[in-house]
Amino acid sequence: MVEARTTGGYVEGGTAESDTTLVVVTGLSGGGRSTVARALENVGYYVVDNLPQALMLDMAELAMKAGGAARRTAMVLDVRSRAFSTDLAGAIRELKERGFSPRVVFVDADDEVLIRRFESVRRSHPLQGEGRLADGIAVERELLEEARDQADVIIDTSHLNVNQLRRRVEELFGGEDARRLRLTVLSFGFKYGLPPDADFVLDARFLPNPYWVPELREHTGREAAVSAYVLGQEGADAFVASYADLVNATTAGFEREGKRYLTVAVGCTGGKHRSVAIAEELAERLRQSGLAANAQHRDLGRE
Repeated sequence: MVEARTTGGYVEGGTAESDTTLVVVTGLSGGGRSTVARALENVGYYVVDNLPQALMLDMAELAMKAGGAARRTAMVLDVRSRAFSTDLAGAIRELKERGFSPRVVFVDADDEVLIRRFESVRRSHPLQGEGRLADGIAVERELLEEARDQADVIIDTSHLNVNQLRRRVEELFGGEDARRLRLTVLSFGFKYGLPPDADFVLDARFLPNPYWVPELREHTGREAAVSAYVLGQEGADAFVASYADLVNATTAGFEREGKRYLTVAVGCTGGKHRSVAIAEELAERLRQSGLAANAQHRDLGRE
């Protein structure tokens, strides 16, 4: 057992980690950092926006000393700060050496989506200089590459509106047991692309498509008739049961390795019928086994 001792305003040996929850939010400009920050405030975090990287350790120590609501602190890093450097990994390591256990959240989006967002508000990218929006995005991606690689959770906001992003953050960080592994079972349509943040990808296209059943075509996998049709097909129950067993078999190992968020993506052609029904059923079975799981539907309503 490591002895905990207080030195110079911080705690070594794990006391800071046990008493202070730190979240570091970074990512692409236009990706949704501000929305993430507001969502964290909604679930009780003290949020420091646009914090220079050089002040991360000072802010963590202040949060530890302040106690109360500040014990749950989120620091939002912005490349526009002149103190922001490419050595975010080094800053995170320093926090860990001082006894803190920061969780890094990275918000991302497709280049085309980011360009549309900047154009819609008639803003230039903070790093584009005399070039194009795409040039600024490319520079920022390169600058943040290491931060993305070491993130605990990556949230791709390409197909999320503000309310969906807010709900995702509140589900991830809103519970009392914020250190517990949390699972998102995410339905999607293959024709819209793979979710970039998926840890597991399941393909439900082997099942008959309710789209070709006239009375089911306009309904979704969240409705009883479609769900019953999908789950009643040969192989569907075994499919869900097998993946529920797989996820259950891996969660303890992920928790030991420090992973806090797991995304299981279930795909079908359009993300309306089969993947939605399977995702809802899989999430329910995972909850029945004692896991913190919720179902989300990325592409539902896109058609």
